[in-house]
Amino acid sequence: MPIIEYDSISFTYPNGTDALFDVNLAINEKDIVAIVGQNGGGKTTLVKMTNGLLHPTKGSVRLFGEDIANTSTAKISHKVGFVFQNPRTQLFLNSVEAEVSFGPKRLKMPSEEIDVRVTDAIEMVGLQKKRSQHPYDLTAPERKLLTIASIISMNPQILILDEPSGGMDAVSMDLVAHVIMTYRNAGKTVITISHDMDFVARCFDRVVVIKQGRLMRDGPVHEVFSDHKLLQETNLEPTAIGQLSAACGFPHSIISVPEMVSYIEAK
Repeated sequence: MPIIEYDSISFTYPNGTDALFDVNLAINEKDIVAIVGQNGGGKTTLVKMTNGLLHPTKGSVRLFGEDIANTSTAKISHKVGFVFQNPRTQLFLNSVEAEVSFGPKRLKMPSEEIDVRVTDAIEMVGLQKKRSQHPYDLTAPERKLLTIASIISMNPQILILDEPSGGMDAVSMDLVAHVIMTYRNAGKTVITISHDMDFVARCFDRVVVIKQGRLMRDGPVHEVFSDHKLLQETNLEPTAIGQLSAACGFPHSIISVPEMVSYIEAK
């Protein structure tokens, strides 16, 4: 059974802007899903309905089989962790440790468990040497990693990352990939919104394409990224390796460096 169901979702903002049109989408337990599309296409609007930050104008959202129309965001946050695109909207305490321990304390976990979770989350994002630092003394990538740590310390079943690669360097992206892999190995669900097709190809199995509020495609990452006509129609670029592969006359299904190396070696 799907753990998230968007059933005929439409959404109109108070100013009259239509953001989503009759979207039907199911996300299953253990899915590692990327939602892609151009700015203003409705991606963030859709995922904000997962934890009750927004409610559909039409249609319904079910979480673990239950309609969440009358469920508070605070209650949903026990199960759904949402990492916002801009760390400034999420960081408000005076140290790394305080930020990461805030959520577990709000959930009233035992102090011993809080200590373990905080330590594990901080280490997972590589900030163990900066536990006592003020968040705004960190670099921009480190602040983003801190927002991820502050959510994973609560161990939600579903982790949502809004544009996690924005403003990040290669080392930071390796740490984000490590978090996603850890969630994958634990049998949890990860959803990302991203414009970074190389990041999506590296870390995600399934891609949902949204254009101007409508769901255009939902399928395996190779199937979606191999469809260059679809990518062109939705103003998305293929991965860097996908573009190189096409220029060389190689199969469009090649979207990563290991795949290209394997293809060349086999020729």
